[in-house]
Amino acid sequence: MSDIHNVIIIGSGPAGLTSAIYTARANLKPLVFAGLEFGGQLMTTTEVENFPGFPEGIVGPELMQHMIKQAKRFGAEIVHQNVSKVDFSGEVKRVWVGADEYKARSVILATGASPRKLGLPSEQEFWGKGVSSCATCDGAFYRDKVVSVIGGGDSAMEEATFLTRFASKVYVIHRRGEFRASKIMQDRVLNNPKIQVIWNTEVLEVKGQDVVGSLRLKNTETGEESDLAVDGMFLAIGHIPNTKFLGDAVELDDQGYIVVKDKTHTSVEGVFVGGDVNDHRYRQAITAAGMGCMAAIDLERWLEEKGVEVDTTADTYTNPVPA
Repeated sequence: MSDIHNVIIIGSGPAGLTSAIYTARANLKPLVFAGLEFGGQLMTTTEVENFPGFPEGIVGPELMQHMIKQAKRFGAEIVHQNVSKVDFSGEVKRVWVGADEYKARSVILATGASPRKLGLPSEQEFWGKGVSSCATCDGAFYRDKVVSVIGGGDSAMEEATFLTRFASKVYVIHRRGEFRASKIMQDRVLNNPKIQVIWNTEVLEVKGQDVVGSLRLKNTETGEESDLAVDGMFLAIGHIPNTKFLGDAVELDDQGYIVVKDKTHTSVEGVFVGGDVNDHRYRQAITAAGMGCMAAIDLERWLEEKGVEVDTTADTYTNPVPA
């Protein structure tokens, strides 16, 4: 495939699709590799109440479909395939989907991060039905209910403390006899009357009818099993950035997140980043979308500085896709 695109965007969550909207409106005709499972983490989210513009809330998959339609309206090409490898060593960036090679003057990496899971079949069954990895996103749904947080690091302490704003009781379930979180974060949890810590315990099964109703637990020291009635389970055992396919093409930190050198610029000139694949602090749809916008604007200005000719007279606008 000899055509050289102005920009290739890898990823189709809020960051990738916002980048697609902005670069398409700039007549850059972006090629977006959305992946076989497109839409990012919002595709497994039910009600989204904190994304601006939807006062009654919107389900995650519907929000992502809106973004895809909007990107397509302005001329973005969406390809539902996974990128298998890349080569950013030359002036022209090379991207492969299987045996097919694509070339571009610039690239935006927006592949996101996936929450670490326990690996239980029942965990997946109840995902979005009482099992979540984001207290900020879903905590308000558990007002006056009983919830659990799985983990022992700073993230788990932060999630548990946040959930006490809504829940009547919060269990922190940790497989060891001590937390690895910082002392100040531990103290907040241990001194909160709404929080009860269950030490040396792992979750064997998530149980319920249509939604989470209880957890089957096992004490790691005695082997004793028991059931704990809860309305929700929040995983706080970390995230895995989706960067394995990159190899050493760009600089990554020790956790595998893409390192930013200046705003949204990566360690490679002409390669930009947006969303959770760089952001391990906020991890929100709105912050990912904002970073996607920033990456698109930075990329557009970089192309201008490089003297890349962009056809601004081409009509990339089409009629909106019918709902």
